[in-house]
Amino acid sequence: MNLRHLRCFIAVAEELHFGRAARRLHVEQSPLSRTIRQLEADLGVTLLERTPGVRLTPAGQVFLEEARRVLLTFEQAQTKARAVAAGHRDTLRIALAGCVGRARLSALLALCREEAPEVGIRLFEAPLSQVVGGLGDDLYDAAFAMAGEMGARLVATPVWQDPLVVAIPARHPLLAHKRVPLEEVMSYPLVLCHPQMCEECSRQCERLLRRVETPPVVAEYVTTHSLMLALVAAGYGVGFSSAAHVAARRQADVIVRPLDEDSAALTTYLLHPEAAMAEPLRHFIDRAQRVGHMPLDTQRLA
Repeated sequence: MNLRHLRCFIAVAEELHFGRAARRLHVEQSPLSRTIRQLEADLGVTLLERTPGVRLTPAGQVFLEEARRVLLTFEQAQTKARAVAAGHRDTLRIALAGCVGRARLSALLALCREEAPEVGIRLFEAPLSQVVGGLGDDLYDAAFAMAGEMGARLVATPVWQDPLVVAIPARHPLLAHKRVPLEEVMSYPLVLCHPQMCEECSRQCERLLRRVETPPVVAEYVTTHSLMLALVAAGYGVGFSSAAHVAARRQADVIVRPLDEDSAALTTYLLHPEAAMAEPLRHFIDRAQRVGHMPLDTQRLA
């Protein structure tokens, strides 16, 4: 068994289709199938049920999580070795769970490069559940997430708040408002983030919508900010975004207006284990909070 076997298994387990996994790995399907059978023979267990379709066995589900962990640990070992060779004394492993505003993140990374060029930063994107587990298993040093309610042994520190704004199609009645009342927004179909794919962001938006008695009419649930803007531009409905996301995008057929709700904002937290922090992480958190107080480019909020 080697790392190639693990990468092949992870691809098949995530795609649940040998053909798609082969295209993803740029290999032929028959050698890929033989690799998986060899892996199962080496382990002495069946990882995949092949008829009908492809499904993970209980053993396969457990092995998938551990295989991801092994590959991540190997990649981090590579990163640390290269960082030391490049002159970095330390490397911070930062996970991103969910929608972290690109403008804020870019500003933070630029500040880190300016003030602490000797500290390398490695970013990982993962679902919140995987991030929480990775923090507990020392796979990550810290993580950005929209979740602020953590269990034991994890600390959630708010680092920035971004005002919620409304994405509106061009030539829409809501454009009569410079600051849009939430009650008026609820008069139109909404394009919202998917509650399962963007759980914490969706939860924060739901708390806002509950302030109005009118129940929302959802035109579509989306998993990406880009798809939300595309549907809004096509006239499917209006959507919610944040000033941080707006600051990173320009789209002529979508007009952005602030909500007439001073407390309507999305909070981003930095999660880290409650154990004593090393100095590089403590400085990183300090920089994240400083970035949270920096003004964003809001010229499009007109």
